[in-house]
Amino acid sequence: MTGVVVVSRALILVVATFFSGYHVLLGVYSLNEPHSSVPILMAMGLYIVATVASLWPSSPMRMALPLALFNVAVAVAIPLIVGSQLDGSSGNLGYETWYVAAIGTLMTITATRKRLQLALLGVGALVVHSVLWAGVGELGNMGVIGSVVWVVAAGLLSRALVKASRDARQYSRAEREASGWHAAQEAHLYERQVRLTQTMRLAMPMLRRISESNGQLTEAERRECRLLEAAIRDEIRGRRLLNDAVREQVMAARRRGASVTLLDEGGIDDLNGADLAIVLNTLAIAIGRTSADKIIARTSADSATIAVTVVGLSSPDPAVSALGPDSSGEEVDLWMEIPRQGAPVA
Repeated sequence: MTGVVVVSRALILVVATFFSGYHVLLGVYSLNEPHSSVPILMAMGLYIVATVASLWPSSPMRMALPLALFNVAVAVAIPLIVGSQLDGSSGNLGYETWYVAAIGTLMTITATRKRLQLALLGVGALVVHSVLWAGVGELGNMGVIGSVVWVVAAGLLSRALVKASRDARQYSRAEREASGWHAAQEAHLYERQVRLTQTMRLAMPMLRRISESNGQLTEAERRECRLLEAAIRDEIRGRRLLNDAVREQVMAARRRGASVTLLDEGGIDDLNGADLAIVLNTLAIAIGRTSADKIIARTSADSATIAVTVVGLSSPDPAVSALGPDSSGEEVDLWMEIPRQGAPVA
């Protein structure tokens, strides 16, 4: 049994919304620090719009390209807007650099939604601005390195999850194919066992008789052996064309001297239960009613409406009929097509 851990998308959206909102709260808390709060509020507005669009519940997993480009533009614009109101050389910025974590979160969302290249571009712009604005030494204090790590980790995790999902689908498909193969093998084994049991039931009494008599059989017993041989061939070639009624009528026809051939080419493999019973019982009735010298019953593999075709041929001259199956002068005594749903014999 395969265990699957399913995380609700709603839960993920709630957590992402919480973190995004937390950055906005930090920005609001530090509004008294910059020279003017209007640009900061504008930056917050841009961030909120980008975050809401990125976390919209009904959006597909892969972020739309225009939205991803808009997020990159926001990642470029917000540091410029907020940085213009702060002194990057002071070295004591605190919560005033809330936008660093905010951009990191926004780019993490973008990377998670399968836009890793654009997310790296956005966080790269943040790194460049931070280096130019505050210097390399402040990257750690401002949280820029952490933002980069989050974006890279989100991209790698997203790709790993995509691969895991693809592998899971492949394994599931392979499991279904293996189950189908196993079921088919079991069906073949069951059918072989049924055929073997039927063959043993037919042949075992005569085999015992042959063993007991050391092969010294009467002419009647030899004829019976030939009939049994034909019946065993029916079990191999006739397959689903056989039930007890068909076997009985076929044996009766052979005992009166008729040649009977049953050929199952898979045309009724999809029939089961009552539908198959109607077809086989109709076939048995047709064989029992005809007096033809040669009877051929064959499944119709290429027909969507006909299950079995039955043909009975008779020779007007018994001497001609005795010449063999290729003798000329045969007349059609029976021609019948049994529908797939069964039909009474006319």
